[in-house]
Amino acid sequence: SLLGALPALTAATAIAQPAWPPGPIRGICPFAPGSATDIVARLFADAMRPSLGQPIVIENRAGAGGMLGAEVVARAAPDGMTLLFGTNSTNAAANALFRRVPFDMERAFTPVSTLASVPLIVAVKADSPHRTLAELLTAARARPEAITYAQASSSQRVAAEMLASMAGVKMLMVPYRASPLAVQDLIAGRVDVFVADQAVILPQVQAGALRALAVTTKERSAQLPDVPTVAEAGNLPNYELFAWFLLAAPAGTPAPIIARLNEAVREAAGSAELRDRLGSALGMALRTSTPEEAVAFVASETRKWSEAIRAAGIEPE
Repeated sequence: SLLGALPALTAATAIAQPAWPPGPIRGICPFAPGSATDIVARLFADAMRPSLGQPIVIENRAGAGGMLGAEVVARAAPDGMTLLFGTNSTNAAANALFRRVPFDMERAFTPVSTLASVPLIVAVKADSPHRTLAELLTAARARPEAITYAQASSSQRVAAEMLASMAGVKMLMVPYRASPLAVQDLIAGRVDVFVADQAVILPQVQAGALRALAVTTKERSAQLPDVPTVAEAGNLPNYELFAWFLLAAPAGTPAPIIARLNEAVREAAGSAELRDRLGSALGMALRTSTPEEAVAFVASETRKWSEAIRAAGIEPE
């Protein structure tokens, strides 16, 4: 009779287990509101809610090149209730850019899925005297460090420094806490150039406030087909960079929770509204994956960004 009762006991135990997630999930965006990462985080959070049955509440924790927000997740309980909306800045470039990271970047997170990728745009204000990338680089060669560039994330810094290094010029970095602040100063003429995610730059280009000189990918952007690549405009055939976005949980998060989150990401990717907002409006490419594919992608991109940082001669901060 005891053996016969076991199936019923097992079924009762399974029914008694609480559903996951038990409540709202905390989604950490390590950059400021209005940044490309913030846009991606909020779009995916909204699209994942129907599948999860609970909201992902986005919390912006900007600072230290994304490290402040990343550390919040790295030190959180591995229960899937605190997630990181990371980027190549936080999850691939950090170890090569910072002398001291307060946690092990390569072991601190369990990737759930890659989310999207986007080109960066080399932009100047609409009435800038530098009408092409070639003109900007010529001016930089004539007056080293007279041309200033804005930087609000690691990927933006690497993209600009890599451009300067490959072109044989020197530009002066002006750091910003958030991309929208850098855009404001670029429009006002307080800084000369900004190499930033297309999602941040495109609306200002379309509004006529900024001029796009080049895109950082190998192919031209579908949203800006008349804008050349850096390889074309700067005669730098080996130049290529793009930004990407990732959903990750603290290391040690149980595999069933990672699988549940990955399922929610994949269901969100099927949303026509999400695809339209990412693609048509922001020029991003949807890039979802399995957790295993995300692990391999992050490892590959970490090597790539580390090599780019060394090649550009960027000294760790």
